[in-house]
Amino acid sequence: MKEICIGGTYIGEGYPSFIIAELSANHNGRIETAIETIRAAKRSGANCIKLQTFTADTITLDSKKEDFKISQGTLWDGQYLYDLYKQAYTPWEWHEELFRVAKEEGLVCFSSPFDKTAVDFLETLNVPAYKIASFEITDIPLIEYVASKGKPVIISTGIAENEDIELALDACIRMGNNDIALLKCTSSYPAPIDEANMIMVKDLAERHNVISGLSDHTMGATVPIVAICFGAKIIEKHFILDRSIGGPDASFSMNEQEFAEMIKAVREAESAIGVVDYTLTENQVKGRDFCRSLYVVEDIKLGEIITEKNVRSIRPGFGLHPKYYNDLLGKAIKENIEKGTALKFNYFD
Repeated sequence: MKEICIGGTYIGEGYPSFIIAELSANHNGRIETAIETIRAAKRSGANCIKLQTFTADTITLDSKKEDFKISQGTLWDGQYLYDLYKQAYTPWEWHEELFRVAKEEGLVCFSSPFDKTAVDFLETLNVPAYKIASFEITDIPLIEYVASKGKPVIISTGIAENEDIELALDACIRMGNNDIALLKCTSSYPAPIDEANMIMVKDLAERHNVISGLSDHTMGATVPIVAICFGAKIIEKHFILDRSIGGPDASFSMNEQEFAEMIKAVREAESAIGVVDYTLTENQVKGRDFCRSLYVVEDIKLGEIITEKNVRSIRPGFGLHPKYYNDLLGKAIKENIEKGTALKFNYFD
């Protein structure tokens, strides 16, 4: 597996997964809320805070035609795209201050641009990476422009067929950019857990020879933990100070305590995965004292033979290995042996 570096943090095999707290619309129109959200994300253990850089006019049209009315069974059904994005956007004049606060907190900060003007704007802030949102994976000119900046590109695949993924990857490579990560994503809000399909995390990495991860919209921490077990090196989750503040993304976002608990579980999962190694740890070696071995279970006198009645495989493990049991049956004992004695080779010929 390859590795990439974002803001001085390496991502890939041998490194802890990179945890992204997605701010999205969870500032609810107040920069003070956005700033406190960044600080809360740091307290929770996140590595990164991610913004979204668009305006309603750069992402859609102000139209009341049916094409622009949301009716796909989402949280936002009945709203028009322009109205939703006008409510959800992060004012561009906030970005510099939000980047400053993130740096002050020791968090990596980057954004998802939704058109070329957003890319140009983010370049003035010296962003360390870019994220392509799921619905933008088909915008090949945008992906090319992002990739041309020479910074790592993280691409969500929530609505992508394999051809879409290949076209997006080819766009990056054409621009000479091979620092790419693909995120498995289910673009439902919230996403049903039975559609998470986390085995795709492993397949994305193997099929496309890139770093893979998860952009998650399910409730709870189960799916991120499963993703880690399938090799995810990036976990992205929506983050909010308190769901009671409301907003377009509030209902499927994690608060500080939930995010911290998720990160703890992710780190424990990483630790539990371990490596392929059949040598025993010090504790496992000690544990072998309790394994089965051959013991004398009835007193045996000199000259008597070993039988199923006087020798058995029992715990603890200080006697001969049970693999010798059948070979030893019928052998004569050279000395008196008391019940409870660990059987050794020197007791018989």
